[in-house]
Amino acid sequence: METADRMEKFSASDGMEIAYCIDDFTDPWKNASTVILLHSAMANAQRYYAWVPKLSRHYRVLRMDLRGHGASAVPPENPPLSMDRLVQDVLDMMDHLEIDSAHFVGNSAGGYVTQNLAMSNPSRIMSACLFGSTPGLKNTQAASWLPQVAEKGLRGFLAETIAERFPLDDTDPGLVEYFLDQCATNDTAFIGRFIGLMTTLDWRDRLAEIRCPTLLVMPGAETVGGTDNYDAMRDTIPDVEFLSYEGMPHNICDAVPDRCADDVLAFLGRRFAA
Repeated sequence: METADRMEKFSASDGMEIAYCIDDFTDPWKNASTVILLHSAMANAQRYYAWVPKLSRHYRVLRMDLRGHGASAVPPENPPLSMDRLVQDVLDMMDHLEIDSAHFVGNSAGGYVTQNLAMSNPSRIMSACLFGSTPGLKNTQAASWLPQVAEKGLRGFLAETIAERFPLDDTDPGLVEYFLDQCATNDTAFIGRFIGLMTTLDWRDRLAEIRCPTLLVMPGAETVGGTDNYDAMRDTIPDVEFLSYEGMPHNICDAVPDRCADDVLAFLGRRFAA
């Protein structure tokens, strides 16, 4: 069954509906930990589809649609979107599902939320796996995307710049079309607000507050900003393991999902062996 057809919803603390999906194929007699997957901007929980078979045999996998994405409600312009609100949505979901703490995987903007949750609520996060996720978008070219998206639409902009996201020589064209179609389902005005917020944020001076074990995975040919944006993370997060996917542009979680999921499992196995 498609993820979209079995999303459940709850009301966040401000009344907005947030959608999520749980996949759990762990042994019933074991008390498996939860892994929460947070997607990137312009994405949704379905984009983690290839990760689920690998992760859900070992962990209870919880995928969430960030507010304004996927099956979650699009919030009004006021009050303005904030990082604190995005973090609170995750905490509200955990409280709704009675999850005290969990492992987190954050892709790009999902990693921004993960990092901020780790800094503000360290007791709720057991580990962080960050893929293509720097300390905000302030030091990138992302602000230049907004007028292009307004002019060409999400699908048009992304189709025109798709080589910045996938290694096209090694990517199934069907995956590219799926990616574009999924992105095009988003509310363009909200995505402008979402990305606009991220382009104002930079928390590299707070990275030392991320105390949980952290796996940092950098696209070796990063196209959103530069690879130097990862240096502060590698040098400042106290307990960090670093991997570089050489030659890969930004969308590693879509392009090489099996590799990503295997690295998450290996990291959790090393750091949280029974």
